[in-house]
Amino acid sequence: MCTYQTIKMALDGAAKGANGWFTLTGGAVYVDHPYHACHEHTVNIDFTNRGDGPSARVAVELTEEAALALVEAIQKALASAPPGLASAATSAAGAA
Repeated sequence: MCTYQTIKMALDGAAKGANGWFTLTGGAVYVDHPYHACHEHTVNIDFTNRGDGPSARVAVELTEEAALALVEAIQKALASAPPGLASAATSAAGAA
């Protein structure tokens, strides 16, 4: 069953799409039918920069298990690093 609920968020980072690297400004997560994955439903994640048009988009279609494993891996990676090491505030302070 599709939830038709899309969770949107602002993002700060970069992604590599068909035309090379672009700055990320936003993202969306939703459960729906995939376009490419061979499953009835997937957790779909879009990484975008709306200002750069449709070519500035990277889409990911994951099973529920893969999505939960990704969440866990991100949490473990962040927990293994010093707090704030990858934060925007740390990056700005290092550039000053």
